[in-house]
Amino acid sequence: MSEWNDRVIEEFRANDGKVSGFFADKTVLILHTPGARSGLQRLIPLLYRQGGDRGFVFAAKGGSDTTPDWYHTRKANPTGSGEIGAHTATARAVGVIGDERDAIFARASTAVSNFAEYEAATDRVIPVVELIR
Repeated sequence: MSEWNDRVIEEFRANDGKVSGFFADKTVLILHTPGARSGLQRLIPLLYRQGGDRGFVFAAKGGSDTTPDWYHTRKANPTGSGEIGAHTATARAVGVIGDERDAIFARASTAVSNFAEYEAATDRVIPVVELIR
């Protein structure tokens, strides 16, 4: 996964946030988060969805039965930063739950067909995280 992330990040930075492949025609956020054990800065490309004046990322991990490491790290230490296009901003990560989570994920699944597939592939509820500036 690291090589894939590195290629996405390189393309993202070379093209003002535009990326091909899975992320083509989608907004990508490069999440900056420290490694839980190492403390080293990790960069994770994520699909970012805007809902009004709110922004969201999804701990989908391709429909895996385990939640991605970045989610646990941000849950324990919610303040961090992310890049969208040429801009970097600090934001606090807050989990969205219940009916609100379901509605946001349903809208994302309509726009991004892979999300419906990811949800069908696992028994876990895929977390939705709001990034609050």
